[in-house]
Amino acid sequence: MRLAYDYGTQRIEFDVIFRKRKTLSIEVAAPSRITVIAPEGKSENEILETVKGKSKWIIQKLFEIKEMEYRKHKKEYVNGESLIYMGRNYSLQIILDEKASFAEAKLSRGRFYVNSNTKDQDIIKKALENWYRDKAKEKISERIKYYQGYFEVRPRKVVIKDQEKRWGSCTNNKDLLFNCKCIMAPSPVLDYIVVHEMCHMVHMNHSKEFWHLLKRVLPDYEQRKNWLRDHGIKCNL
Repeated sequence: MRLAYDYGTQRIEFDVIFRKRKTLSIEVAAPSRITVIAPEGKSENEILETVKGKSKWIIQKLFEIKEMEYRKHKKEYVNGESLIYMGRNYSLQIILDEKASFAEAKLSRGRFYVNSNTKDQDIIKKALENWYRDKAKEKISERIKYYQGYFEVRPRKVVIKDQEKRWGSCTNNKDLLFNCKCIMAPSPVLDYIVVHEMCHMVHMNHSKEFWHLLKRVLPDYEQRKNWLRDHGIKCNL
C-alpha cells in the first residue's frame, strides 16, 4: 500500500508494509525511499497521523541523504565542469596562456572562463573563488540597498566570507556577514538570505517577532527558505 500527504510545499510519499508487531517504524533510504512498517490491522488514518507527526524528522533524513549523495561528487576544475551562478549552471573553460601573470576568472557568453598559465586545479579554484566573492559583494550590497527602506537601522558594514555551514550572520554591532556561495542561489533566494540577516539587525533571535518582520518584507519567504533546504547543498565550489 502506498500513501502520501503534503507537508508544507513538499509531497511525502511512502510504502506501507504490514507485519505482526506492536509498534510502527519508519525507514528512510536512498535515494528518497520511505517505508513504514506497521502492525497488522492498523488503519490508513492511524498510519498517516503517526507518520505526519514525524514529518520534520523525515525531511531531515531525506536532506542528509541528498547531502551525502551530492558530496560523493567532488568538483574537478577542468574543461566541462559545471558551476552554478544565480541559480543557473554554466560550463567551465580553461584557457591556457603562458604569458598570464595570474589566473583570472570571468563569465562570458554563457560560460565560465579561467585564463591561467597553469592547469593546477588549486589555482583554478582560487581564481573562481575570487570571482564569486567579488560578485557576491556587488550583488549583496545592491540588494541591501534595495531593501533598506524596510528598516530604520542600517548595517555597520558588509563582509563576504568563506563559510562552511552558514549562509549569513549578523553581529551585535550590526555587521552583516555573508557566505560568498550565496551568489550561486537564484535571485529570490539570495534576497531571502539578505533580508533574513537584515531582520536580525532588529531581532537577534528567531522569535515570532523576527518571523513576522521577515514575512512583512517577503510574504513568500517560506518558499525561498525551502529552496535552500532542498537545493542549497549544490551551491558549492
